[in-house]
Amino acid sequence: MKVHILDDWFDTLRGLPCFEKLAGHDVTVWTDHEPDPTALAARVREAEALVLFRERTKIGAALVKRLPKLKLISQRSVYPHIDVPACTAQGVLLCSNMHSDTPSYAAAEHTLALILAGYRQIPEQVASLKAGDWQAGVGRTLRGRTLGLYGYGRIAQAVAGYAEALGMKVIWWGSDAGQARAKADGQAVAPSREAFFADADIVSLHVRLKPETRGIITAADLAQMSPRCLLVNTSRSGLIAPGALEAEVARDRIFAAVDVFETEPLTDTDHPLLTAPNVLATPHIGYVTEDEFDLQFSDIFDQINAYAEGAPIHMINPEVWNDT
Repeated sequence: MKVHILDDWFDTLRGLPCFEKLAGHDVTVWTDHEPDPTALAARVREAEALVLFRERTKIGAALVKRLPKLKLISQRSVYPHIDVPACTAQGVLLCSNMHSDTPSYAAAEHTLALILAGYRQIPEQVASLKAGDWQAGVGRTLRGRTLGLYGYGRIAQAVAGYAEALGMKVIWWGSDAGQARAKADGQAVAPSREAFFADADIVSLHVRLKPETRGIITAADLAQMSPRCLLVNTSRSGLIAPGALEAEVARDRIFAAVDVFETEPLTDTDHPLLTAPNVLATPHIGYVTEDEFDLQFSDIFDQINAYAEGAPIHMINPEVWNDT
């Protein structure tokens, strides 16, 4: 198959072991980002299969209609960036593994890194040292603090293990089903949503972005957080109500550490989450490690080979395949 891989910005995949799985295909790797559907369609007009790096490129009707040779879109995890009805209408099969065997330890580790960097003022201290000013303030210790984890999934559970190893107390909140699972596992669930946000020293979000979770963290939730509380978001920007975090950090009452933005790649250097002194921001690198890529794209390339062999796996819109 003619396989086009989009948005491999650092040309990483060709150097990973999983890339050997594409040995029997005609592969083109694009190492930049093309946001315009018309220009992108011209680039990949010969593609029979598109491989996506998560949500780096939106796949809408305007693009899919311009790709008559496209048969398969292969990716991993949730797909809010893909117009599935448009794909189905054009006879394009979407395959995405929604049930991986392991959590993203890379994302969990990055969550911990942001917490540590925020509490110990790592960016400020490094900048001060390089400027010849030696120390730049006084950080805080994590031991004895309360970490509130919103969402009882595998990434959050990995973060909880790291936090407990550091001597932190962990409390939980999330959906009714998530709370029930946490309680069944003997975990400490907050007595109420209000108490969860009020009692935590650090709140970290670990929820998949779906229509029902968009904007699930409200301005009222953020207002419940205690002064100097740290909000960490390594999941998705859309989980927070539009403008709510920007407004709260502008009050200079809480801190934030964010790895995700509504627009990505973010090139607006005047964005309030980049200019606020009480925000630590990274460019969506929670899952960006060689190890994580090899794990994820091994799944994705298996999907391509399964399709080529006539037995597709992880089908999101199987009616496309059933109609062939």
